[in-house]
Amino acid sequence: MLISEAMATPAVAQGNTKKAPSSGFATVGNTVITWQEYQNAYTNESNNKFYHAKPNENELAAFQRQVGDKLVNDALLVQEAKRRKLQPDNEAVNQELQKYEQRFVNDPNWSAARPRVLPIITQRLQNESIRNQLEKLVRDVPAPTEKQLREYYGTHPDKFTAPPQPRISVILIRVDPSSSEEEWQKATEEAQGLVKRARAGEDFAALARDYSGDVTAEDGGDMGYLHTGMLPGLPEDIVSKLQPGETSEPVRLLEGVAIFRLTDRIQAKISSFEDSQERVSELLRKEQSDLAWDSLIAKLKKKTPIHVNESRFLPLPPAGGKSVKPQEDVGAAKTTLPATK
Repeated sequence: MLISEAMATPAVAQGNTKKAPSSGFATVGNTVITWQEYQNAYTNESNNKFYHAKPNENELAAFQRQVGDKLVNDALLVQEAKRRKLQPDNEAVNQELQKYEQRFVNDPNWSAARPRVLPIITQRLQNESIRNQLEKLVRDVPAPTEKQLREYYGTHPDKFTAPPQPRISVILIRVDPSSSEEEWQKATEEAQGLVKRARAGEDFAALARDYSGDVTAEDGGDMGYLHTGMLPGLPEDIVSKLQPGETSEPVRLLEGVAIFRLTDRIQAKISSFEDSQERVSELLRKEQSDLAWDSLIAKLKKKTPIHVNESRFLPLPPAGGKSVKPQEDVGAAKTTLPATK
């Protein structure tokens, strides 16, 4: 959090037990979340998510609500941590505070803002500390039994199956992306001639050495065994339909026109339970950990009064032909945030 952000944070910070003003973003139990706090969170999250990208209005509408939901969740979790009487790690908090002191030691605004800003930063760090402790406690689920591991292995075979690995060779007729359509057509015709020759029985490797502009030309076009995703988009879809020994039709790529030949394919193979046991345990324990954490948040949402003011949000995309308009920014016009994982 930058010093400017801290200075912008109002005195009515998260954890206040006063009634939420009509202009506030949300009340979560006895916690008030102000619009300034929301804006600070939104700015940080959007910088991380979008960077220089320009999302459309539908993406922004969904993202606005995601940021709000995260703030609500954090408020719920801090309240639960306090209910469980968890204490912040003051040593870690003080270390972070020292970083702020060192960071802004030469900032002329720091000395004036420090008496007001430092308590706000301290409270935020303390809340983060107890929230993190709560998460660690909740996610610390017991190690699964062998019976549970075997059941998980049996019901998720795809997670323990090595995908097929095709061995592919390629001939690439290089074309500059800015070339005319005539040049592209000429390269396509050359590739079609090579396809005919390969299908007629000529050695594909010899053709690749003579005509390919790819780095694999010296190796007869051999790209080796490839995993899923190593041939993005159209080429992978085309290669998946080939049988060993078959040559594809010409494929137009960014760097030119290519033809592919499938020389071999290692079929998909499921690993045994014994070979996969460590991975099974890792995946199942993470799944159980996520479930425990999500269940706690859902439980807290169910039992805690939550009111959210969405008046400043973009409308959600049309569901049944009509836009879903946000609630107006008045005291009575607040909506309960739906429970989500």
